[in-house]
Formats: sequence, structure tokens, C-alpha cells
Amino acid sequence: MAVKDHLRTLRFSTWLGWQMEANWTNPWLFLIYSVAKPIAGTLVLVFMYLVILGGIASDPVFFSYMFVGNAFYMYVAQVLFGVTWVIHEDREHYQTLKQVYIAPISFYIYVIGRALSKIAITTVAILITLAFGVLALQLPIDLMAVDWGLLAVTMIIGLFLILFIGIALAGISFLTAKHGAGINEGVAGVFYLFCGVVFPITALPSWGQSIAMLVPITYWLEVVRRAVQPNLGIGTISGLSGYSNFEIFLLLIVSGIMFLVISLGIFRYADYLARKKGKLDMSTTY
Repeated sequence: MAVKDHLRTLRFSTWLGWQMEANWTNPWLFLIYSVAKPIAGTLVLVFMYLVILGGIASDPVFFSYMFVGNAFYMYVAQVLFGVTWVIHEDREHYQTLKQVYIAPISFYIYVIGRALSKIAITTVAILITLAFGVLALQLPIDLMAVDWGLLAVTMIIGLFLILFIGIALAGISFLTAKHGAGINEGVAGVFYLFCGVVFPITALPSWGQSIAMLVPITYWLEVVRRAVQPNLGIGTISGLSGYSNFEIFLLLIVSGIMFLVISLGIFRYADYLARKKGKLDMSTTY
């Protein structure tokens, strides 16, 4: 019965999240927005690359490293924002957080369901970005060569990991005023800098590389790149060339478990403080 209740909560919270994401305009305008936004964001990065290095043909391996990493990093930025913003949106804007919290449902499942709509929208954006890269920028992705099994398993693990990091930030949001966007962007910015999203971790100072080796997002992006372009030799420039696919995957699992335990601990402690200090229905009125 508990599983059935959780699935029902997941279904309805996902539907609610989708309605809140997409009901601000008509479907056609939302479709245009969904296509234009990822392409525009990608072009900004591409133009920066062209200005700095002079052309895609000058280093196609590095261009692929940067392009694929930036595309899949959308999950980190968007899902972290989606999970964190649930708290402030329900508490500050709709003022329904207390009712949801005391309802006979799992609050974890509710938050995850709200984030699944973000995952769905972000998945479409990533597919559009990769298709644009292949068709317009000659990004060397061969669908027949992609390691689909490794990619599927890695995506499932990575998305759950990102969700639980977001849940930790959501717990912190219980205790803050309406600054959820700042918390999300700050943490996402740290991951963007240290996890080898658009440049190898070897470009960082030694202390920065040590941080990168502790964060599971580093290994997640590495495995995703290797799965999407297994014949391109991405590992030769990433700073993780000494590790096999299995070793990188194992490091992802170990670091992911560590972050999972820390994230759940942060959420539980923040939840306890929020209930103790009466912040669950706090409204900062701005």
C-alpha cells in the first residue's frame, strides 16, 4: 500500500509541477521558448569558444568535451533550481507548504515529483542542444557507437544524485528567506567551476583538483561523455585518462553514496530546526 501511495504522490506532484512550469503561456509559445532557450544558451558558449580558440576545427576533441559537458550540465543547474524553489514557491507565493507538509504523503516523494517535471523539460532541452550540435556544428556523435547501456545506468544514478543534492538545498531553504535562487546558483556555480564542465580539471590548481575529485558530478560528466562519444578519446584531455570506465563508474558510486548520506543528513537536521523554530509557514512578504 505504501508503494502505491508513493506512486500516486509522485504522479500528482509531477503533474502539478508540469502545470506550474508550462501554464504561463499558450502551448505553441511554450514550444518555441523550449526550443529557442537551449539553442541561445549554447550559442553563447560556442561564440566564446570561437573567439578564444579561433574555430571548431582547431581542436574538435576539446570542442566535443566542452559542448557535451555543458549540455548535460543543464540537469545540474535546472534540477537543483527546481527542487530548491519548491520550498519558496509553496511557502511564499502560494502559501501552501504547511498544508502539503502535514498531508498524509511523503514530503520527499512530493519534492521529487515536483522536480521530475524539470527533468522532463531539461531532457527535451538537452536533446535539442545535442541535435543542434550535430546538425549545425558537426558535433561527432554517432548514434550507433553510443554505449546506450552505460549511458542509461549513469543517467539514472546521476539524476538521483542531483535530486538528493537538491533536497539538501531544499532543507536549507526551510531556514532562509526568499533567497532560493541565490543558494541554487551559488552551489551550481561551484559545481560548474570544479567539475570539469567546459574545461578539464587539470586546468585547476592542485587544491581545486582535489575538490573536483571529491564531487560525484565530476565522475558523472566523465562517464556520460565516454558513453556518448566512446571513440573520440575524451579521457585523454579530461584529467581522468588514468582511470578506466569501470573505475570512473565505481568512483561515481562511492562519492555519490557519500553525498547522498550528507544530503539526507542536512535535510533532516534543517527540517528539525524549521519545525522547532516555526519556519514551515514563514512568509517574508517580498
